[in-house]
Amino acid sequence: MASTAGDVLRNNLSILSPDQVELANMLIEMEQSHLFEHWPEPGIDDDEKRAFFDQIQKLNSSYPGGLAAYIKTARELLADSKSGKNPFEGFTPSVPSGEVLTFADDNFLQYEAAGVREARKAAFVLVAGGLGERLGYNGIKVALPSESITRTCFLQHYIESILALQDASCRLVEGECHAEIPLVIMTSDDTHSRTVDLLESNSYFGMKPTQVKLLKQEKVACLIDNDAHLALEPNNKYRIQTKPHGHGDVHSLLYSSGVLKNWHEAGLRWVLFFQDTNGLLFKAIPASLGVSTTKQYHVNSLAVPRKAKEAIGGITRLTHKDGRSMVINVEYNQLDPLLRATGYPDGDVNSESGYSPFPGNINQLILEIGPYMEELTRTGGAIKEFVNPKYKDSTKTAFKSSTRLECMMQDYPKTLPPSARVGFTVMDAWLAYAPVKNNPEDAAKVPKGNPYHSATSGEMAIYRANSLILRKAGFNVAEPVLQVFNEQEVEVWPRIVWKPKWAITFAEVKNKLSGNCSITQGSTIAIKGRDIFLEDLSLDGTLIVNAVDGAEVKVGGHVQNKGWIIEHVDYKDTSEPEEVRIRGFKYNKVEQLENSYDQPGKFSLKA
Repeated sequence: MASTAGDVLRNNLSILSPDQVELANMLIEMEQSHLFEHWPEPGIDDDEKRAFFDQIQKLNSSYPGGLAAYIKTARELLADSKSGKNPFEGFTPSVPSGEVLTFADDNFLQYEAAGVREARKAAFVLVAGGLGERLGYNGIKVALPSESITRTCFLQHYIESILALQDASCRLVEGECHAEIPLVIMTSDDTHSRTVDLLESNSYFGMKPTQVKLLKQEKVACLIDNDAHLALEPNNKYRIQTKPHGHGDVHSLLYSSGVLKNWHEAGLRWVLFFQDTNGLLFKAIPASLGVSTTKQYHVNSLAVPRKAKEAIGGITRLTHKDGRSMVINVEYNQLDPLLRATGYPDGDVNSESGYSPFPGNINQLILEIGPYMEELTRTGGAIKEFVNPKYKDSTKTAFKSSTRLECMMQDYPKTLPPSARVGFTVMDAWLAYAPVKNNPEDAAKVPKGNPYHSATSGEMAIYRANSLILRKAGFNVAEPVLQVFNEQEVEVWPRIVWKPKWAITFAEVKNKLSGNCSITQGSTIAIKGRDIFLEDLSLDGTLIVNAVDGAEVKVGGHVQNKGWIIEHVDYKDTSEPEEVRIRGFKYNKVEQLENSYDQPGKFSLKA
């Protein structure tokens, strides 16, 4: 059959360009002649045949080393998968070194100040290739409101946080500072055009368009068997079936696009990677960046304390019997058997602290650009891949459906030399980690005591974090109450939100408060402006303060009104918008005090 397919292809070479002929020869060499088995003679479907090679060209050029390298790697990984090879064979796990921070203590404040100073030498990379389908939301995830008080979407919150860091960092420099912190957003075919629309229709949320660059990741070819034969689309013999390759592509895109080289030449020192729906992240970034610069880490993984066997990867040092070692994320389902197999009979268990000694990976990385550039130059941007075929039976010869190679952003350290300085920074989950990824039905099934990671818990986590931060700063914040929304029991704290420009660090929060301030449990406050100071404020109701840059507003006195009431919404109630349904609540805005200051000057709001 192969020779027949080869003959069919040879008959069609005359309709192809020289580049396409070269690609055809490569496919034959890589034993992919089955792709041409059902091609007709020249003169029939010629445009479709050329379009087939256009797709091959795209798949070839978007993968480090080309399609031949992809097929070769796939064969090796599929052989390992079939034989059941243990990727951790010969490795012994241990707890790596890192920094465990306690919010608001002197150590934390020092790191936070160091991070703000360093921020003007940083670049940010947002990995945003996914839609919100798993959430029960049809838009792109970064367009989802992070909370319902200001309805600020995740992308706006991230951009405003970066701009606040840029501003705070520049204020520490003597003389003029023209730093513009760049932002790269990695998109996919699913999200690219909608991300562009979101940015353009909102004037880039205050960022200069030149500060933002979108890099679109391509998909990779699917495979039909252990010999890594490429899969055709079921209903189109001129189209290779493709699937996403994973967020590890971000490294090769930064390298191949030249963006990383430009940053390095511009004198930037750090690149920070973050995910698309974690509304708390920027509360942790200044101190984490401070740890990177103080400890001179080449790689710093942001982490949270994890309970043993919790469904979150653990950051682990793996030492091979030949002396090699690396610090990487080990998935939770691999960590327990790995520990048991290497002299820890109890496996993944909590220490006396009540948590696992292996910190929980949250997929937020800080890399030092110089060593990062060197490593990507060596690897061409390729990241260690894995394959996860679903076999039809125990013979492991046939797949239930096509598979493909995948890669993860956090696997970057796997290829680093032992001399690389790889560490972690642990912060409390209440401060750093509340991703929004589960729909209401899935979240309701989460075992009691484990995080829901839903739109409901994600929003409530923002109010909790802001309440706890204000408490630490001396603000009298009422205790939360427990309520159930979409079958998820959550703590409902006072609804406290502020724009990042008001305070991006704890030191800034403390600087904006004075006297005896208090807020009742049913109250809501939204602070939208840089120079808003709260002095002896007692709030029982809803208060919203808007102020332009240059308007200094002192807010105090006793503010009392009927406020905004939380009302339950059933997630099946299609009369409500999706972003409301997936939270399970909305606000009945009964009464509020709202003041806006749209001119520079000094003002006082005393109730």
